[in-house]
Amino acid sequence: MNTKFPNALPAERAADPTPVGVAAADPDARLNDLAEQKELHLRLTADFENFKRRSRLESEARAAAQKESFIVELLPVIDNLERALASGASRDSTQFHQGVEMTLKQLQQLLRQHGVESGEIVGQPFDPHRHEALSQGHDAAMPDQAILSVLQRGYRRGEKVVRPAKVVVNNLTHSKAPHHGR
Repeated sequence: MNTKFPNALPAERAADPTPVGVAAADPDARLNDLAEQKELHLRLTADFENFKRRSRLESEARAAAQKESFIVELLPVIDNLERALASGASRDSTQFHQGVEMTLKQLQQLLRQHGVESGEIVGQPFDPHRHEALSQGHDAAMPDQAILSVLQRGYRRGEKVVRPAKVVVNNLTHSKAPHHGR
């Protein structure tokens, strides 16, 4: 026995993983302990699998509800477009154009409410992360690599690009190069 530390276990006893209350010669107690630990492990694993399944189902249900809500908000816009098309034949083109314009503004407002933005980009520098260059143009009045026109509007939600704008980019490099004529 250790006289310096009277409650300390002998070195051979400290290395033994057997709980203090369990006799080393009792294999039944060890088997029972092992069975309890195995059952606890199986229960914890099953609980975790159930938690993952519930979380996935809740996430899917939340996404479906958000989609349904957006669709319900989009339906009045579709109704207005259908009304505009139905009345287009009987009215003059000015009223038809105004109706479609109002419906487009309604749709743009709905997109803004959901955080989807599309700004005016003509004249701004070309950004390959936000724009897709479909062709090049030449306009000496505009800076080099500026957007000359938009062929298809781009949209973003926050900083994330939902769809890049398809644009025509100003290219002044050929006018800066020296001309070698005959």
